[in-house]
Amino acid sequence: MALPYKKLILGITGGIAAYKAAELLRLLVKQGIDVQVVMTEAACQFITPVTLQALSGKPVFTSMWDASIANGMPHIELSRGADAILIAPASADFLAKLVHGCADDLLSTLCLARECPLLVAPAMNRQMWENPATQRNIELLKQDGIRVLGPAEGEQACGETGLGRMLEPEDIIRLLEPSSGLLAGKRILITAGPTVEHIDPVRAITNLSSGKMGYSIAEAAAQMGAEVLLISGPVSLAPPAGIEVQSVISADDMLKAVLENIGRQDVFISVAAVSDYRVAQPSEQKLKKGAQTLSLELLPNTDILAKVASLPDAPFCVGFAAESENLLDYAEQKRRAKKLPLIAANLVSDSMGGDDTNLALLDDTGAHPLPRGPKTIVARQLLQHVATMLDKTSRKPKP
Repeated sequence: MALPYKKLILGITGGIAAYKAAELLRLLVKQGIDVQVVMTEAACQFITPVTLQALSGKPVFTSMWDASIANGMPHIELSRGADAILIAPASADFLAKLVHGCADDLLSTLCLARECPLLVAPAMNRQMWENPATQRNIELLKQDGIRVLGPAEGEQACGETGLGRMLEPEDIIRLLEPSSGLLAGKRILITAGPTVEHIDPVRAITNLSSGKMGYSIAEAAAQMGAEVLLISGPVSLAPPAGIEVQSVISADDMLKAVLENIGRQDVFISVAAVSDYRVAQPSEQKLKKGAQTLSLELLPNTDILAKVASLPDAPFCVGFAAESENLLDYAEQKRRAKKLPLIAANLVSDSMGGDDTNLALLDDTGAHPLPRGPKTIVARQLLQHVATMLDKTSRKPKP
């Protein structure tokens, strides 16, 4: 699929992942895109401008004071007419600059003076990525409408393994692909995150869930043309831009929100890690710690997915099964018990809280394993499978 760009600025910052920028540039040019490369001084320590000039067929700019720009204002002139600016790799330092509106070199000034979308592909050591300052910066960038691509998880140049690797060039190209319209006109309700059941005003029981998979699916569905409603338990994620989000706390809150909105939905994707049990009699006051054993009576919560799937005019239902063993067998049992057309299964050890995941999709035709990758990419693959199944059943949007 052709990318929706004719003219693109590719910004490269300092980091070992700069070597990937050469392949990314090659793939962009292969798509017929006019790519102008702009490098920071640090980037030039990792890859030479002459390499990128040879691949782009254009001079590479590195300085605010380049005299080849007629009006002496490269920070203004270079971005005029550009469809987007893509920073790959984007270092932790450069991301911090973007958050604070710093403009101390050509590339940061271009980003501040732009009139086009900005996309960043982070690349750094895992400790730098996990640092609270970097995580705050990422959330602020998203709130500012800057699209964050990745990072990926894996072996790093320092010899450690974890999150922080820049996405592979092929993965970035896939994320740059335009909305396919595969889900145009469809209304999709997605649940995400955990639910919380209070024991007393300060204590609670919950399920472990970051909400990243559900939020990735919501963003991907919107990019594919769907009208998305995201019902989310408590998470530390910024609300996806342009998507309606309803926040809930308990499983009962989520059930009520789902049932209030399910009537007009074409698809229901139950990604949330809903608590199976709630406390029978939560205390209105904080329970005092003592030497005695504390016993809690737990009552089962309503199975939201099963409830929706059993409705007379149920939407197309997609479930999630996180298992610790016998993944395919347990997931298929769950799919059949709830009469679901599709379930996505993963081992809890593979992706809990991480940015990468490894899903297997199970439907009436069998199991369809998806390659391990960033949740943003796996979400698109899942939705493509959903769209194919919807086409086969010829479901029309609800009035």
